[in-house]
Order: sequence, then C-alpha cells, then structure tokens
Amino acid sequence: MKIDFPGAVADAVSGNWVDRFAPEWLKPYARLARWDRPIGWWLLLWPCWWSSALAREAAGFWLPNFWHLVLFLIGAIAMRGAGCTYNDIVDRKFDAMVERTRSRPIPSGQVSVVQAVIFMGLQALAGLVVLLQFNTYTIILGFCSLGVVAAYPFMKRITYWPQSVLGLAFNWGALVGWSATQGKLGLPAIALYAGGILWTIGYDTIYAHQDKEDDALIGVKSTARLFGNWTETAVTVLYLGATVLFVLAATLADAGPLAFLGLAAGAVHFIWQIIRLDIDDNDQCLMLFRSNKVYGWILFAGFTLDALIANF
Repeated sequence: MKIDFPGAVADAVSGNWVDRFAPEWLKPYARLARWDRPIGWWLLLWPCWWSSALAREAAGFWLPNFWHLVLFLIGAIAMRGAGCTYNDIVDRKFDAMVERTRSRPIPSGQVSVVQAVIFMGLQALAGLVVLLQFNTYTIILGFCSLGVVAAYPFMKRITYWPQSVLGLAFNWGALVGWSATQGKLGLPAIALYAGGILWTIGYDTIYAHQDKEDDALIGVKSTARLFGNWTETAVTVLYLGATVLFVLAATLADAGPLAFLGLAAGAVHFIWQIIRLDIDDNDQCLMLFRSNKVYGWILFAGFTLDALIANF
C-alpha cells in the first residue's frame, strides 16, 4: 500500500488527520496508539454501547446514559491505544519482518521501547480515570479484563486461535456496559459477550488474511492460516453464531421489534461481507474489516430506537 507521508504506517488511510495535522512530535505516538486508524477503538466501543443501550431499555429508560456513552468512548480510545502500544512492544521483532507492520513506529525507529512504555502507562492511566467514574462492581469487573489483555500478544506464538483471545478482550465492554447501569451482571450481557467473541473472531480472521504469507514464513499463527480456503464457510458460521447470540441477548433483555429489525439489518450486512470476501485481495479484506464499524452503528441504532419507542 502506498505511503504518502513520511513516517506514515502502511495500513492507515492515506492522508488521515494524524498525517496531515498532528504536530511532528506527536505523530509517532499517535500512530503507535492507532489514532490514525480509528476502526480499532470503534470495535472496542461497540460492545460497551450495545450493552449500555440494552441495559437501559431493560431498566425502563428511554435512552442510553449519555455520560456513560462519553466515558466508554474516551475509555475505548485510551485503552485501545494502550493495548496497541503494549502489543507493538511485545511484537516489535515480528513486526519488523512483516511488510504491513514494519512501518509501525517501534520497528521503524520512530519511537524507542522506553518511550513506548511511558506512553502506554499514560494511556492506561487515562483509562483508569475513566473506569473509576463507575460503580464499584464495574470497577472490579474492568480490572478483571487485564489478564486477558496481557496474554493476547503471546497467543499467536502458541495457538492458531489468537483471535479468540482478542474476542475475550475486545468484548469485555458487553459486561461492563451492563454492570454500569444495573450494578451487576445479567444473562443478556453474557449472551452479548459470547456473540461479540464470535463476531471478533470473524472480522479479525478477515483482517489476518492480509498477513498470512508473512505469518507462515515467521511462524505466527492465526485463524486465517487455520481456516485457509475454508475461511468463507468459517466466517459464515461465526457470524451466524454471533447473530443468534445477539438475538438471544435482546430477547433476554425484553427488547422490542426495532431491536430485532436492527439485528436483521446487521445480518444482511454480514451476508454482504461474506459475498464480497476475497481472501487473496488484501485491500478487500481491509475494507470488509473496517465495514464492521457500520455493523456496530446498525445494532446500536436498533437498540436505541427500540428503547426510545418502548419507554418514551
């Protein structure tokens, strides 16, 4: 992929706001935190917002808690950045051997490991400040995710299922979003969490096909390598399972017809992804991966509008 700006990362959108407008001293750190690639924090944010919307509807409110949505947004950006920084520290030698990732700030020499560790700590501190705004149960629940987050970068060395561990980490917000409103966990949140894990394995398998050749050469494992030519079938099963579990979550939360209409529209989006999927076209894989931001909006709109109509 062509890089149009000095120091830009290969898989970032050309001419993004970081490349164009960020001060020169900030650019390497912004790229390290993936501020030039917002899709990651959107994918981390959606389970939080979905769960928050469902929890508020189940509690009889007509809109999600706006302050909670803002906190989840800030937290998703901070913790996604901290997680990516940690991942890049751990994977810096692998990243230097993969075409798509060798332009990242650490392997390209824009940021030292010590600087990256300090930056990671600052982002984690911002995430902690956000977490402390919630109830005690949610704070404890949030801390419980750290072990999964810490383990994730090492999974590609030992299992062909690192995407499943990513799913465990990236969908923790489905639990936190519910507990922030309800003060406890509930079956809808657990079903939403389980569905989110399958969703993440599906979209990250598509994403991982960009690196499958380099990964095979350096011994990195992934579901893209595991599924191979069966990827379309595997992603279909994963997306179907995610849809069933999301429907179960909405049912358990006593959601109304607009929530299920949103889920149906989301299923159509899944079908579109599968039809368009070409595992040998890296640009297509990246486009389909990024399209899951749209999927997130579809579900959130359905849950929010349903609560608005049901409880207004």
